[in-house]
Amino acid sequence: MIPNENLKTYSLKEMEHYKIYGRTDETQDSLPLFFNGSGIEVNVTGSELWIDLEVDYDFHELWIWTALNDAFMSRQMLMPGTYSLCLFRNMSPDTVKNFKFFRELQAMSEDSLCHILIKGFRSDGEFLPVSDRHFKLEFIGDSITSGEGTYGALEDTDWLAMYMGSSRNYARMVSDALDAEYRLISQGGWGVLCGWDNDPRHNIPSRYEKICGLAEGEITEKLGAGKPYDFKSWIPNAIIVNLGTNDASAFDQPMWTDPVTGQTFQQRREADGTYNQEDLSRFKQAVTDFLIMIRRNNPDSHIVWTYGMLGYDLTFAITDAMNTYQKDTGDNNIAFLQLPNTTEETVGSHTHPGEKSHARAAKVLIEYLKTILES
Repeated sequence: MIPNENLKTYSLKEMEHYKIYGRTDETQDSLPLFFNGSGIEVNVTGSELWIDLEVDYDFHELWIWTALNDAFMSRQMLMPGTYSLCLFRNMSPDTVKNFKFFRELQAMSEDSLCHILIKGFRSDGEFLPVSDRHFKLEFIGDSITSGEGTYGALEDTDWLAMYMGSSRNYARMVSDALDAEYRLISQGGWGVLCGWDNDPRHNIPSRYEKICGLAEGEITEKLGAGKPYDFKSWIPNAIIVNLGTNDASAFDQPMWTDPVTGQTFQQRREADGTYNQEDLSRFKQAVTDFLIMIRRNNPDSHIVWTYGMLGYDLTFAITDAMNTYQKDTGDNNIAFLQLPNTTEETVGSHTHPGEKSHARAAKVLIEYLKTILES
């Protein structure tokens, strides 16, 4: 498909009106989309709109989704290269079209080539101001927040990028219902203390204070992923943490050994199946320390720790840690919220919560956050 001859090319640097979603480095010539749920929104007249992209990856192909006038329009895998992608054409030229372009795939810590840049747009119309949403919400989590399992059939069990979708996860559902702008920081398999396989390097708190500490490699480093994140640049009304599921899994996995240093790490169970108390205390301390970190960087945001979409194993440990934090700091602007467990009727691909499970969780969160945000 060839763009029509009346299209004008706009680099982002010369555009005045657009809205950016997700943590990024806006000093770059092009806009890096590091996280799932990161993207760009425009209001534009004209009959045709194209977006100029630079895309690359190794194993984990990049997926995106789009919405036109707040209606889901498309979802697709992108090919590597520098090219233009048609977003719409042959539309009534005088009407204003609201268009959103989002990254579906989480930040890929295992693929150093994985990146997508928005370089600009092509259109025969005029770009107009984009209105702000009523609230700002930050979601922190693991594969659940990355939307793993929200696409694909029940029998699909491969760990692939196409089964991850920020377009169907609870964060988007909550944000749409509350008219909120949202940002996601999530990574499948990672926890508060360690990953599902006891790897202590795979904890979200160790990467939280960077723009995108989850993205590794020379390319993403040049794009600003490793820079300190400016928390004052975007202040969320509420921060929703959904972590602990992989920490629970670690108690049932073999000891992890660093292939380079020989360092070992393991969360253990006793012979009777109960958690080793020393290891459980280590997890609780990680929860408390993360709350301290979140509050240090977000002094006024409401913090709600959610848990339960894939089991309730560490519910009491999380609430104990939160109670300790609250007692020690006097911080009453926090809460714990239990989410509905995934059932046979609501499970998705790769034995993860499906779209129905995310909808159930979103309903609970929407009801709770309405009370908090409206007050």
